[in-house]
Amino acid sequence: MARQLVECVPNFSEGRRKEVIEALVRPFRETKGCYLFDFRADEDHNRLVVSLAGEPAAICDAVLAASATAVERIDLNAHRGAHPRMGAVDVIPFTPIAGITMEECVTLARTFGERFHKTLHVPVYYYEEAALRPDRTRLEVIRKGQYEGLKEEITRPERHPDLGEPKLHPTAGATVIGARKFLVAFNVNLNTTNVEIAKTIAKRVRASGGGFTAVKGIGLALEEKGLVQVSMNIVDYDQTALYRVLEFIRMEAARWGVTVNGTEVYGMIPTRAILDSAAYYLQIDDFDPGQVLELKLLELMREEERS
Repeated sequence: MARQLVECVPNFSEGRRKEVIEALVRPFRETKGCYLFDFRADEDHNRLVVSLAGEPAAICDAVLAASATAVERIDLNAHRGAHPRMGAVDVIPFTPIAGITMEECVTLARTFGERFHKTLHVPVYYYEEAALRPDRTRLEVIRKGQYEGLKEEITRPERHPDLGEPKLHPTAGATVIGARKFLVAFNVNLNTTNVEIAKTIAKRVRASGGGFTAVKGIGLALEEKGLVQVSMNIVDYDQTALYRVLEFIRMEAARWGVTVNGTEVYGMIPTRAILDSAAYYLQIDDFDPGQVLELKLLELMREEERS
């Protein structure tokens, strides 16, 4: 039987206290079968994004251990940050990598959600492919109102959690767990402090505002940097290349006399998503990913293993 590998990108509502961040990351370093690829803590967002890959059982053990630390040490009543959130452990998505189907990842997400709720007593919502209701596929719909708004809204039948009583954990809120395709967390920083410009551009670039169908986005103020940001998730990088999104934002920003300060990629990114943009900006005609030395070597090694 082929080895099963999944990616998991848990998001925690902590980006400032270094000792808490280290405690959250520790289980991912120490759990056998779990591989820590990347973690980014942002003070403006006040959020920690961790990228993991490994065997499903090991990933689940490590994420549960880190979540226990988050529930113990993060109090959303005192939490402030630019990024929307409704839980100390805000979102836990599973993505199939190898030897596992999306359907199996859905089962994994739901089974882990039951274990998560039983252990930590935090209400759970399922989203994307694991959603139990069609109106809960989108994270932004579930998270509407954030922690503060959901305190009251959760008592309404349409906002009840999928697991747990209709009330938030007093300090850890609620957590969204699901299964989804690989997405790229892509941010564009703008040389202005006017957050309304970022919010307007975010509305125009995202699918819900009539923009790119594979883009979700919000406008944020990065007060520590003296900038604003269009923060996005590219949910299908084959459908919407990063360079198209960047050039659209650059064009829209120019209407206000604003320039792009730089971009950020949070977490891991597939090679193809980078190569598409590299080929565009370098104006390489008929570029083939097989021309990339490391990719060609990996292909030859896989062929050798199969023979």
